[in-house]
Amino acid sequence: MPLLAFLVPREVFSQDTPVKRKVEILHSDEMEYDRLADRSRNKLNGSVRLKHNDLYMICDSAWYYDETNQVFAFSNIHIWQGDTIHIWGQYLSYNGDTGKAVMTDSVELADKEMRLFTREIDYDVNTQVAVYDDGGRILNGDNTLTSRVGIYYSNRKMLHFRDSVRIVNPDYVMNADTMRYDTHNEIAWFAGPTEVSGDSIYLYCEKGWSDTRNDVSKLMINAVLDNREQRITGDTLWYDERSGEGEGFGNVVIEDTTDNIMAGGGYAWYVKRPERFLLTGSPWFRLFADDDTLTLRSDTLRAIPQTDTVGVSHRLLKAYFGCTMFSREMQGRCDSLSYSFMDSVIRLYHDPIVWSRENQLTADSISLFTKDSKADHMELYNKAFVVSEVDSTRYDQISGKNLSGYFIDNKLHQIKVTGNGEAIYYVVDGNELVGVNRARSATIEIFIEDGKIAEIYQNQSPDGTLDPPLKRPDAEMRLDGFRWHPELRPSREEYPVRPDAEVEDYIVRPELDDSSLPPPDGSSLRQPDAKSREEPDESGLQKPVGKSREQRDARSLQQPEVKRR
Repeated sequence: MPLLAFLVPREVFSQDTPVKRKVEILHSDEMEYDRLADRSRNKLNGSVRLKHNDLYMICDSAWYYDETNQVFAFSNIHIWQGDTIHIWGQYLSYNGDTGKAVMTDSVELADKEMRLFTREIDYDVNTQVAVYDDGGRILNGDNTLTSRVGIYYSNRKMLHFRDSVRIVNPDYVMNADTMRYDTHNEIAWFAGPTEVSGDSIYLYCEKGWSDTRNDVSKLMINAVLDNREQRITGDTLWYDERSGEGEGFGNVVIEDTTDNIMAGGGYAWYVKRPERFLLTGSPWFRLFADDDTLTLRSDTLRAIPQTDTVGVSHRLLKAYFGCTMFSREMQGRCDSLSYSFMDSVIRLYHDPIVWSRENQLTADSISLFTKDSKADHMELYNKAFVVSEVDSTRYDQISGKNLSGYFIDNKLHQIKVTGNGEAIYYVVDGNELVGVNRARSATIEIFIEDGKIAEIYQNQSPDGTLDPPLKRPDAEMRLDGFRWHPELRPSREEYPVRPDAEVEDYIVRPELDDSSLPPPDGSSLRQPDAKSREEPDESGLQKPVGKSREQRDARSLQQPEVKRR
């Protein structure tokens, strides 16, 4: 009997009633018609081909119920819709009236962008949405994605994952709680704790997106980026792995364990190679020692690569405008400074002042040499001056052309003045002021204990007088260049770990154009418009459901031991 005899006629309705098409039987090697108690069944066997609207099906055998417009297909099943989506499996239940299909057993779904493998999948022919909730694996470009629950929106080329989400790429592995993935542009959006691990990169955040094709990521909420040379944290981080370039916004911290340093600020721009960074927004920089930490602060911090005269490369940290530094044993202030990673020297410029315990040191410029992140010695160039307070009107003073200071355990231990050395210091006996000594010498050496002058050596033609303390007014007992600025001394209260500030007030983007930032959607990655940076509209997407600085001690007016050579 011709197969056409078994074609099920279409239901005819009035002109105002929508027409529901029946499934068409295109071919079957064998066919048997059964009349059951409440319905009839067509049993098809051998090279079965069916069609329903733009959906085609082939299988080894099938049962078709014409009253309910249902198909049950068995073995080697392949259904496809236009040239967009194909599904294979071993068992299929399809309702032609609702357009809902359930495929089970070794299921594979494929389109031009990806291939999906799972045990069971629900597919809506009308919306072209596929759902699985018993684990799935997706192959897309170089990425292999797995999750417990997933939804694929074929018309949007968008996958929505939940529960044990994982992306395996040749360069890294990403694990997330919830993720959306654009199969066409290979961009992933993630929510909840997410981490990416690779040979040269580690990322963590709780919200963000990643362009897996171009290796560009934006991380938000507790963001961490570790490129094996620097560890960067912040409220929001942007990173291009290929160029090694990135930005950070809000509470940014950059750690370099190799040099045992840490820097931070409200905004950061950084490059992996050659390693350099820029920090603004109350930026700070720290050098760690075993028992103390030296912190620098300024308006702007910049680390740049430098090459010396013999071709050795190193980094140079530059700090601009209103620089201060603070450690337990030493504090400083200047307009600008630099720190060389090669010789570990901090150089202070433009009206520098350094305080070490009770001593204030000034000069035209100052260089602080560090060793193992501790102060080793200090050089003061031109107009060097040391002041310490005896009482509210009297001051010990030392001046000279240049000055060298030497440290033990970050404490100033010895001072050596060379060139035009002068000193005024007060002599006391117990708590009684005995006299004031004014001396001149080509060189002067001072030894300090507990922040106080203990011994003074005057070398090379010393000249000095010891006068009664009240012979001359205290106000006249000042060397040229004297100044005393305890109010400028930085305190611990001025050094919060992460200063709060408005990011927008101080963002600077050197050598970086916003046009290079990829948008988190499928539009052009080079010249995105404003709308392209927005996340995709989820209103129509089904949600997957898965089974004081301390006050200084009062100075003891003990008499220093004075020796002349």
